[in-house]
Amino acid sequence: MTVVTRFAPSPTGFLHVGGARTALYNWLFARRHGGKFLLRIEDTDTAREVPGAVEQILESLAWLGITPDEPPLFQRQREARHAEVARALVAAGKAYYAYETAEELQAMRERALKEGRPPRYDGAWRDRDPAEAPPGVPGAIRLKVPREGETVVEDLVQGTVRVANSELDDMIILRSDGRPTYLHAVVVDDHDMGITHVIRGDDHLTNTFRQCQLYDALGWQRPAFAHIPLIHGQDGTKLSKRHGAVSVLEFRDQGYLPEAVANYLLRLGWGHGDIEVIGMDEAAAIFDLSDVGRGAARFDYAKLLHLNGVWLRRADDERLVAETLPRLERRLGAPPGAEVAARLRVLMPGLKERARTLEELADSAVFLAHPVPLPFDPKAEALLTPASCAALGALLEAWRDTAWEPGPLEQAARAFAESKGIKLKDVAMPLRAALTGMTTSPPIFDVAAALGPAETRVRVEAAIERAGRLAASAVGP
Repeated sequence: MTVVTRFAPSPTGFLHVGGARTALYNWLFARRHGGKFLLRIEDTDTAREVPGAVEQILESLAWLGITPDEPPLFQRQREARHAEVARALVAAGKAYYAYETAEELQAMRERALKEGRPPRYDGAWRDRDPAEAPPGVPGAIRLKVPREGETVVEDLVQGTVRVANSELDDMIILRSDGRPTYLHAVVVDDHDMGITHVIRGDDHLTNTFRQCQLYDALGWQRPAFAHIPLIHGQDGTKLSKRHGAVSVLEFRDQGYLPEAVANYLLRLGWGHGDIEVIGMDEAAAIFDLSDVGRGAARFDYAKLLHLNGVWLRRADDERLVAETLPRLERRLGAPPGAEVAARLRVLMPGLKERARTLEELADSAVFLAHPVPLPFDPKAEALLTPASCAALGALLEAWRDTAWEPGPLEQAARAFAESKGIKLKDVAMPLRAALTGMTTSPPIFDVAAALGPAETRVRVEAAIERAGRLAASAVGP
């Protein structure tokens, strides 16, 4: 048997982390077993469809590297097939037309509640002659579900789960307007797509009982089911916007790497020994549903941030340069030039060691693109005293005949500090402030080498001039 899994999102909203994890598990399970992973867009609820949701879902999956093996199937295009199957069930005596109006159904529910019964359909048309149908009232098709016994599901995560058939009523499979219900359309589509394993959230478990009854009525083999626990926030409640980013592309915009997000989603409810940092290829080789827990997972943004830092340090420098340049453009309001890109390329090994996200990386690199005069943070400005500025001016002179590379620049700075009877940090820290406007950066002699002698001189002289103006204004006229 060839394993075939699917992810079937509805475009009534953007792809959130729970849906992304479901897609990831389906993709990994198919890869693990040499099978196929398919995508179905369940777009039959046109009234609730969010504009742009389909495009966002596809973009989110592509960003995470979760690629279907065939083009997406759109459920709305299969409504004729859904209706055909429903009518075949009627012809086989396994479904029937029910002709209640919406008002009659509401009265039925209210009567059941008043009598202390669950508000289920009472099967009024189950055995009636359709010839008795009221004129002008289109009928909905309902499935004749078993009234005795149980429906049992051997779930690959939850174990054996069961429900008494008496607790389930005759569900509608085709509405009176000819449109299929969700539960019916899913069964027909999964069957026709050859789905062998349905892996989805455990909030669908009740749906599974009903869908199994439909499979059985049709004489179709059920797929294997695996219901994975939901994702909660740190407070134990259902993950929502108030906990932070929820949409997958929000994480991209916040500077997370797709491999870090996928790694974190994988570990939310799945474990394999002590492995924490794991790439998609490695995960596909070992993923198994037996390693999925039954309890709800809690989304911890601090852990995701830490994991993203790990993946950031592993990332190729050229890729990070390409990711950082557009973020610099948003900060500066103009595209960084080739000179800035060259500086960024040189300093990337040091910059990425201190960053946890691409946004932090851009924040730490923005000094490379700032024109003089630089903006200074208060701590950096405090380092530019008259004494330290005098030392920086003398250091520039000491560097005139020095090879402009990190090693020679540092050696010359050490010799300069010894000659002045000061510590290296007493010149290095003000130099960092002058060149970056900050108190943290990659090794400062790497920074000077990346900026080049002309830009280094311009920045130091501008910092000295600024410090002089501030000192003069403090003294007053």
